[in-house]
Amino acid sequence: MDFDDTPQEAAFRKECYDWLSENARLKSASGENSRNRSNMSDDELVARAKEWQAKKAAAGYAQITWPKEWGGRGGTPIESVIYSQEEAKFSVPGGVFEIGLGMCVPTVMTYADAETSKRFVGPALRGEEIWCQLFSEPAAGSDVAGIRTKAEKDGDDWIINGQKVWTSGAQFSDFGIIVTRTDPNVPKHKGLTMFWLDMKSPGVEVRPIKQMSGDSGFNEVFFTDVRVKDSQRLGEVGQGWKSAITTLMNERLAVGGGAGAGDFGELLALARSTEMEEGAAIAQSSVREKIADWYVESQGLKLNRFRTITALSKGTAPGPEASIGKIVSAPKMQDLAAFAMDMEDMGGIITDREIAPLNGGFQAQWFGAAGYRIAGGTDEILRNIVAERVLGLPQDVRVDKEAAFNELPKGK
Repeated sequence: MDFDDTPQEAAFRKECYDWLSENARLKSASGENSRNRSNMSDDELVARAKEWQAKKAAAGYAQITWPKEWGGRGGTPIESVIYSQEEAKFSVPGGVFEIGLGMCVPTVMTYADAETSKRFVGPALRGEEIWCQLFSEPAAGSDVAGIRTKAEKDGDDWIINGQKVWTSGAQFSDFGIIVTRTDPNVPKHKGLTMFWLDMKSPGVEVRPIKQMSGDSGFNEVFFTDVRVKDSQRLGEVGQGWKSAITTLMNERLAVGGGAGAGDFGELLALARSTEMEEGAAIAQSSVREKIADWYVESQGLKLNRFRTITALSKGTAPGPEASIGKIVSAPKMQDLAAFAMDMEDMGGIITDREIAPLNGGFQAQWFGAAGYRIAGGTDEILRNIVAERVLGLPQDVRVDKEAAFNELPKGK
């Protein structure tokens, strides 16, 4: 691995930092300047995110690797990584455009015709339109190929009926990409077709899912005789798995390295400011041991991400070892937040961000981390990827691989 920026990369890093310094506020060491989506209404979140996205687009930082003719910078993947690293130091709104720009629109650019791509790429990049990803279903979460939402041909149109679940941001999205089953008579991976659709289409119903954290960023989405044109198809009929893999590969990269709202640095700041019965928390060996453990894990995650960064810098594709990041970071988020809440004593049970210690950041992280262990691939699936594709272990037996979907046993 190469830990140093090239002279060109160092110059670009400085350029990014200087621009961010002029347009955003640095996060504090304790994370108090960081307002996550839980602190504001959807309307406020979307308004702030659109304003920031438009500002980034005007400066050429919205999608650095996209071609200039699409409004991008025409830059390299490593430049995109560098900008993301620098932006992470600042308090900026997020959680609105990541799915659309990181997963949905790249899929549209890959499989739609030039006219469709031209219609959607610019508005998404400038923050004018928001996208969501409609994949998971009640009976097909981690097994995306097991979906039951069907699309049936009707002249030049398709009619969609079914249900999706855990759809982030559907409540404020303008468009979405959806995987449907168009042929149940072939094996489950071969009878799928992907479309884009207008989320305001007749027959689309979005129902927020209330989470135990109090948030409702996930949704159920129901489709009742939703009509889409064949021109909205992304890829060939029956080749939706290929289109879905394009999206899922982007999703792994987008969610694979998150550190959470509170990491060892925030925990260290809390320990320094907390008094326990035995004295200052930071002076207690049990507290110091935990902080040291999570520091080591954080450094391990950082070094593992350097593998990806080094590959991007050299112009090659990152390997499946990128899955390691999420396997480690998601449980770490949970354990660290639980320890921090214990340290906050009675304050640890307060979820009202107006009065909770550190604005309830660790409480929100503890509630949200469970979902993070599912989103973008469960712990079990990612361990399978590492086992099979990194360690070279034998694949699991998959008895349904060649069976027609309509012949597979279903729960009563």
